Amino acid sequence: MQTNPRLNIRQVAWANPVGADLRRAQQAELDARFGTPDHEAGTPPSAADCAVFLVAYDKGSGQPVGCGGLRLLDQATAEIKRLYVVPYTRGSGVAGSILAALEAEAFRQGITRILAEAGSAQPDGRNFYASSGFDPVPNFGPYIGMEHSACYAKSIDCHSAAHTAMA
Repeated sequence: MQTNPRLNIRQVAWANPVGADLRRAQQAELDARFGTPDHEAGTPPSAADCAVFLVAYDKGSGQPVGCGGLRLLDQATAEIKRLYVVPYTRGSGVAGSILAALEAEAFRQGITRILAEAGSAQPDGRNFYASSGFDPVPNFGPYIGMEHSACYAKSIDCHSAAHTAMA
C-alpha cells in the first residue's frame, strides 16, 4: 500500500485510536470553517460501512500525518470519507498519496467508481479533487439539494489504479 517513499500508509480499523484522533482533528477544523458542529450531511461514516480506512505516517518522525477512508455505497461505488491531512504537512503530497492508496485499494476490492464531496468552506478540497482527475457531478445521496456541496466522481480501472499506486 506504499505510494510515497516518505510515508508509511497503513490500513487500520475504523476504531484505531490514531485514526480516531485524526478524524477528531478534522471535525474540529470543519466545525471552525463552517461555524457550526452540524454540517454533516446524512449519516456519519462508521466501521459498519467503511470498506477501508488508511492512516499515513511520516517515516522520519513516525508521526501520523493524515487519513482517509472509503464508504461503500454499492458493490461498485464508494465515497471518500474523512480525507484529512494535518496542517503542517499540507502541500507536501500527503493527500495525493492517501488518495492513490485509496484508489489502489478500491480497485483491489472491485470498486470501479469513487465519489467525493467538498463543502463551500473547503475550497482546498474542491481544488484537490478537480486536480486529481475527479469530474464534477450532480449532488448525490445526502448532498442532493445542498447548495454548499460540490460533488465529484472518478472512474477506477486497472490503468488509473496502477498509475496512482506508483505516484
